[in-house]
Amino acid sequence: MSIKPDSWIRFMAQQCGMVEPFVDRQVRTVKDQASKVVSYGLSSYGYDIRVADEFKIFTNINNSIVDPKDFHANAFVEVNAEVCIVPPNSFALARSIEYFKIPRNILTICLGKSTYARCGIIVNVTPFEPEWEGYVTIEISNTTPLPAKIYANEGIAQVIFLQADTECEVSYADRNGKYMKQQGVTLPMI
Repeated sequence: MSIKPDSWIRFMAQQCGMVEPFVDRQVRTVKDQASKVVSYGLSSYGYDIRVADEFKIFTNINNSIVDPKDFHANAFVEVNAEVCIVPPNSFALARSIEYFKIPRNILTICLGKSTYARCGIIVNVTPFEPEWEGYVTIEISNTTPLPAKIYANEGIAQVIFLQADTECEVSYADRNGKYMKQQGVTLPMI
């Protein structure tokens, strides 16, 4: 007997705390506002995560070179708002509202939502490795020559869950991964 993917994700979220907070259906409108939102919540084979209202918008005022081995916090302007404006041909970092605890036999792939992609706004594709835990730091690129609007508390990316038949030999937790249990928007680390 096989379990439907959305039922399995619901079970893992509710019984194992894999996604918190967990919304057990796809949300497209907010009742109290009667307005449309970029969808979030449980989907057929994954979960659409929301972006929180914490953003770090990239600025080139203090830097001349972007170096992942020597990245400075002053390369960003911090913004807490319901809407984030990402400058043209630039990017912002944000975090998910949802906290993830990935089981040892699960790998996820996080993909940007097509609603944003169709506007030239790209979310970096990244895996959540087995036994990784934390809020997701989300990189949002504005590939257009115009400012781009990102809506806090709405969908930003879809997480696809891949279940293995056996547990991995070495998990993210076993390796003491540097992004383990990250709480806020986390800058690159070496």
